[in-house]
Amino acid sequence: MIEQLSEAERADALDALPEWDFEESRDAITRTIVFTDFAEAFGFMTQVALLAERADHHPEWKNVYNRVEILLTTHDAGGLSSRDVELAGAIDDILGG
Repeated sequence: MIEQLSEAERADALDALPEWDFEESRDAITRTIVFTDFAEAFGFMTQVALLAERADHHPEWKNVYNRVEILLTTHDAGGLSSRDVELAGAIDDILGG
């Protein structure tokens, strides 16, 4: 079973993911990305979908035109886990940082 991150692990993870915000009410991390247009946003979502499927760890997300909102938490662990941190890092890599 996947373990929820400790407070210290969560703090370290957030330090390593400066573009992500902690959503305390969900024990999750979130990020909003604004793209040039819908095609760019959808292309990004397609790349993330392929990563998520390979990792068997799927984001909660929303897309409106050029804006993508992502929330990562591990339901089985009851909150933020290493799986979320790894997926957030992979998403940052797609975005170039």
